[in-house]
Amino acid sequence: MPREMVPLAVPDVSAFARALATGLAQHQAKHGAPPAHQALLNLLARAAGQRNHQTVRSVAPRLAKPVDAPRPLPELTPNARKALSQFDTHGRLVRWPHKYSVQGLALWVLWMQFDGRRVYTEREVNEVLKAWHSYGDHATLRRELINHGLMQRKSDCSEYRKCAHRPSDEVRALLVAWRALVPRRVGLRFTRAPLS
Repeated sequence: MPREMVPLAVPDVSAFARALATGLAQHQAKHGAPPAHQALLNLLARAAGQRNHQTVRSVAPRLAKPVDAPRPLPELTPNARKALSQFDTHGRLVRWPHKYSVQGLALWVLWMQFDGRRVYTEREVNEVLKAWHSYGDHATLRRELINHGLMQRKSDCSEYRKCAHRPSDEVRALLVAWRALVPRRVGLRFTRAPLS
């Protein structure tokens, strides 16, 4: 009989292992012997959350279909490369870019550090910005986030909110490149903006 390749999807390997161990122990207690080939296949299927081996075989063609590859991100534009060069290896903005279009791109990285579900005080906004830049001008960054429409504030400056935006392809490529550059920082807020 020829071998048949049957993929088995297991959402939680730990739960799968526990269920298989329990099934093997119950079979051993009931029959006093290890399971035969077909019984073992059924135990594997049940541990994976399927009814039996036949169910696994019927689901296999759907699991084996190739998944469409995600759309590749475009390469960095010259402005995005320039914006990325303004950040150090810890992800902090080290200088304010001279070119307006590069400034706008750099602000997206800072925008990503805010949680869109909460309201910030001016002091909290300053704390986030101080953590993510190294040249000591959080007031300009706060003002530019407002001017570029990435954040909004009450007229009395008592509340700040992150504006919801869908990044352009250029911004998405920059954010992906920035994330690859920066190791996860411990002890600081790191909010990943949805990129799709």
